[in-house]
Amino acid sequence: MIKKKNYVLNQSLFITATNTNVGKTYASSVLLKKLSQEGFKVGYFKPIETGVVELPVDGSAMLELTKKLNPDFNVHIDFIVPYQFKLPAAPYVAKKDTIIDIEFLVKRKNELEELCDILIIEGAGGLMVPIMKDFFVIDLIKEFESKTILISPSKLGSINDTLLSQEALKNRNIDFEWYINLFEDKDSFDEVTLPFYKDYFDEINFLNDIL
Repeated sequence: MIKKKNYVLNQSLFITATNTNVGKTYASSVLLKKLSQEGFKVGYFKPIETGVVELPVDGSAMLELTKKLNPDFNVHIDFIVPYQFKLPAAPYVAKKDTIIDIEFLVKRKNELEELCDILIIEGAGGLMVPIMKDFFVIDLIKEFESKTILISPSKLGSINDTLLSQEALKNRNIDFEWYINLFEDKDSFDEVTLPFYKDYFDEINFLNDIL
């Protein structure tokens, strides 16, 4: 495989976060644009989206962006968001009687990878959001064998959530990078949260600085 900056061709990047409403879709858009600028043919996959009334809002927006960046990624919304549920809840709850087929999702991921150099996969909620009773988002990452991008918020309380999420990834031997999405408590972040991050981490990356 050919290395180019931090990523390589034929790689999938799984976008997850410390919780819901942290910025996974925004992070997906940022990475799609950045990787496209670097010369990669990008693709997008959201295995499960909840809160879908007519069309999946996040998946539709990202598919439109992806097609602009990579015209060869000519697929239908139902192909990149195969599981769509109306209830805005964890997939395990929102799916009701639907059986989510993990082998099918792995197969779909492999099919989409054929259409691009790097596939951006957007998860649902955080790492321990249940898909089945004993199967969580973090387990789906392991099944996909994807490098992971963890998005952390800038709000008060994010230190705890960030460290817990990183510990979970390390315990599963999942390769990951992490980025702070600076959008909440921006005025107090430098005083309340950043001092610990500077002392604890060798490197701090902000999602807003990628583009």
